[in-house]
Amino acid sequence: MVSSLEVAGPESKPLEQKFESNIVIDGEQSEEENDSPIEEVRLTVPITDDPSQPVLTFRTWFLGIISCMVLAFVNQFFGYRSNQLMVSSVVAQIVTLPVGKLMATTLPTRKFRLPGTNWSGSLNPGPFNMKEHVLITIFASTGAGGAYATSIITIVKAFYHRNLNPTAAMLLLQTTQLLGYGWAGMFRKFLVDSPYMWWPSNLVQVSLFRFVFSTSHNTIFVLVIYNLCFVYLFRALHEKEEKCEGKQTRLRFFLIVFFVSFAYYIVPGYMFPSISSLSFVCWIWTRSVTAQQIGSGLHGLGIGSFGLDWSTVAGFLGSPLAVPFFAIANFFGGFIVYFYIILPIFYWTNAYEAKKFPFYTSQTFDHTGQQFNTTRILNQKTFDINLPAYESYSKLYLSVMFALIYGLSFGTLTATISHVALFDGKFIWGMWKKATLTTKDKFGDVHTRLMKKNYKEVPQWWFVSVLIVSFALAIYACEGFGKQLQLPWWGLLLACAIAFTFTLPIGVILATTNQQMGLNVITELIIGYLYPGKPLANVAFKTYGYMSMSQALYFVGDFKLGHYMKIPPRSMFLVQLVATLVSSTVCFGTTWWLLSSIENICNKDKLPISSPWTCPGDEVFYNASIIWGIIGPGRMFTSKGVYPGMNWFFLIGLLAPVPVWFFARKFPEKKWIKKIHIPLIFSATTAMPVAKAVHYWSWGFVGVVFNYYIFRRYKAWWARHNYILSAALDAGTAIMGVLIYFALQNNHINFPDWWGSENTDHCPLAACPTEKGIVIKGCPVF
Repeated sequence: MVSSLEVAGPESKPLEQKFESNIVIDGEQSEEENDSPIEEVRLTVPITDDPSQPVLTFRTWFLGIISCMVLAFVNQFFGYRSNQLMVSSVVAQIVTLPVGKLMATTLPTRKFRLPGTNWSGSLNPGPFNMKEHVLITIFASTGAGGAYATSIITIVKAFYHRNLNPTAAMLLLQTTQLLGYGWAGMFRKFLVDSPYMWWPSNLVQVSLFRFVFSTSHNTIFVLVIYNLCFVYLFRALHEKEEKCEGKQTRLRFFLIVFFVSFAYYIVPGYMFPSISSLSFVCWIWTRSVTAQQIGSGLHGLGIGSFGLDWSTVAGFLGSPLAVPFFAIANFFGGFIVYFYIILPIFYWTNAYEAKKFPFYTSQTFDHTGQQFNTTRILNQKTFDINLPAYESYSKLYLSVMFALIYGLSFGTLTATISHVALFDGKFIWGMWKKATLTTKDKFGDVHTRLMKKNYKEVPQWWFVSVLIVSFALAIYACEGFGKQLQLPWWGLLLACAIAFTFTLPIGVILATTNQQMGLNVITELIIGYLYPGKPLANVAFKTYGYMSMSQALYFVGDFKLGHYMKIPPRSMFLVQLVATLVSSTVCFGTTWWLLSSIENICNKDKLPISSPWTCPGDEVFYNASIIWGIIGPGRMFTSKGVYPGMNWFFLIGLLAPVPVWFFARKFPEKKWIKKIHIPLIFSATTAMPVAKAVHYWSWGFVGVVFNYYIFRRYKAWWARHNYILSAALDAGTAIMGVLIYFALQNNHINFPDWWGSENTDHCPLAACPTEKGIVIKGCPVF
């Protein structure tokens, strides 16, 4: 699936303008062309197939499962650290190709028979082929995606300090990941078989694999999203290349950067953690709260702050080297407008009593400026809200930064709907009509005909069986085990109904425009009104409603990739199913192990100041469970609460794309207008408050340098090395980070304490309130 930075292509011009000349309006194609009606697909996807190629080989299972397990573990492991790092499936793609080819040359070719069966096979059925590599990549990307429900386990054990049955937790993870198979099976006829549901993001992967296994040097000219970078990456690693005088080969460049990144990360990861966020303003004005609020990269505006750590650059926002300047400009522009115009105005005018609370935090507070004491309003036996205690205590307050982020999330939802309707509505409607017509034809385009001719379809009962079993286990997880998850059976049914309702329309948008709307805000809002006071019911409902839809589209997208690459559908189904089970199991094991073995994990007040185990993402998830679950939107965003004004963002988001659309139509020659992408601008805050100012500045600076300055001035170098650099930095940093923990920190071998060993930016006053009379430990009283 696409990330928050992948919601648009290189330009936000209406898709019907971009492609109307490429589509056969009457749905017919000549016998001579015998290809897809979408020009991008015709340019990218071959219309040939070799059904004799082995697919589910020993190499596929071995390398696929190992890749899935390693990426699931590494990403889950880093998710608990102050500077997260997301290792993508590209690293596994890089490693598995030469390993696969090595296995093809070394493993024995002798066939053997499984005792007691008629099944026979070989560890080495022939040359390592493209279809094997595609399935290994599916394994790896599933592992890299992680499991959203691990955050529920974390907040229960580390924040609420309650017991959770491990079987219930395991079932929660598995069922939230697997329910989407049911919707995928129901809608694959529309979203996979139809040639008009073309899934732009998959064309990049198709190009990539063709480049990997091709000796030709043809170039695909028309691609609509920035992932084109990976084409260069795989060409660099796998095409034969002569070393030019004075130039490194790209493979050697990758290895050099990998080892430098690997060696360097011991500095920010072990010896000098403070180098991850350097805030010079705080060092100059050591006694000024305002100066530290302005200068702190972790708790303030971050003016002048930066980090010398790749995980600071890429840990929260992804690698900036893989993002085009168009997306960087929109995303970083949204950050600038929010963070340096809107937020300071709200804070320094004391809107919503902002000065009572820290400038940059996701924590919750009471009316006195102290951290909100949830134990005072929770019935510990039933684990729900005690209304008389709440009414006698305090309304829930947020930092104005956090409140505005929720407002902007409302605006992002409606801005996406409005933007898609205005810019892409006509195109999507046309594609939908064509899809419903072509599905009546059992052949569809040439790719569908090849798949139907050469391979057996996945029986519908396979999908239905997974859905029934997953739903039954989900009911058991929610209603059994003393109802620890709090979600009643009707809540699970409603969550599934929401996911089912939205899967097809959002799938059509994603399959034609590469834009996806999330359901997390909608689901939190719905269950927050229907079932307030239940924190775990809220997050469980959100996870079932949001993730089953998201997983369904992930599965369908992979099926479309297999459709283009001519992977047998049954093989694709088995790989997806096994990869999902393996990934969620590894994520569960890693989560349970870390929560059980690291003392005071996620508890900043009790952790050593140098500890990286601060769980920034899960802290936000925990506070969301308080806001939407315990208190509920009815007591937060209506007249009963403090923040009813945030509801205006629904209207603001809905109207914001209109001027851009109007001026783009009125002045078509002004191409820069078409590049203003309102949903992307609104979504700039989605990484907050987990990501801080130093992360945005470091990410933006590196992105502009490489994808604007170097791209324009040194385009040959950029094309040759840019994406190799990104993958090598990711891999080296991740491997050293894991090695440091297991070899040193896990054995209590700590670096000597000194000023730089503190996992902070040395701006302690930045987290202080500035309202008169508010008393906070360690802060001056104004």
